[in-house]
Amino acid sequence: MNTIHHTAIVDFAAELDGTVTVGPYSVIGPHVKIGAGTTVGPHCVIEGHTTIGGDNRIFQFTSLGAIPQDKKYNGEPCELVIGHRNTIREFCTFNIGSPGDAGVTRVGDDNWVMAYVHLAHDCQVGNHTIFANNAQLAGHVHVGDWAILGGFTMVHQFVKMGAHCMTALCSVILADLPPFVLCQGQPAKARSMNFEGLRRRGFSPERMAAVKAMYKALYRSDLTLASACERIAKLDQNCLQCKPDVHMMLSFLEQTSPERGIVR
Repeated sequence: MNTIHHTAIVDFAAELDGTVTVGPYSVIGPHVKIGAGTTVGPHCVIEGHTTIGGDNRIFQFTSLGAIPQDKKYNGEPCELVIGHRNTIREFCTFNIGSPGDAGVTRVGDDNWVMAYVHLAHDCQVGNHTIFANNAQLAGHVHVGDWAILGGFTMVHQFVKMGAHCMTALCSVILADLPPFVLCQGQPAKARSMNFEGLRRRGFSPERMAAVKAMYKALYRSDLTLASACERIAKLDQNCLQCKPDVHMMLSFLEQTSPERGIVR
């Protein structure tokens, strides 16, 4: 049987797996679904059309599923969807989506989210990411798998952050951040690639060399973005295992709007 503290308020219409634990004084609304093994700490509020998967750890004073901080929102049944095995620390705020986008704020699996992180409406977060304390995403931000956001990182609305990217402490992201890139500053500038993170994930020397070549094409060769893409496209000709990395980079760059551009 699930363990729900007697001071918690759980709506009768909420759907909680029998193994869910809910701490003292937490409030769970009628449209909430929580999967097996998830733990909700004390003084949490989970509301709205929120679906949470299994084996998540939600710490005290977290707010999940509140309406978006968007003046255009008018009560539409938008959603927050959280996957499995995520750690969500104290005072995090994840809002539901908005009718101006897909209507869903989505968080994947195996993410490590530290205290005071804010995910605004319609953010899309992948898997295996790390958000350090006070990282803040404005609306409609997309974050790829394995991304690492340093403490107090601020991300402008509609920005896309590629897989394996990394931001340093107090970075302000105003443009799209390509995969693998490590950035720092206010506004952020590209400093290197996230080589240490790639090594820890088992990237081979050949893949690391391709990542270095992509960085050189984008940031060290004084090329236009179109010319850099042409050079990057040739990198997988002699390295079959590099093809997915090259394709991911090119796909990301093709979707970058000329108005916003990439972090330079």
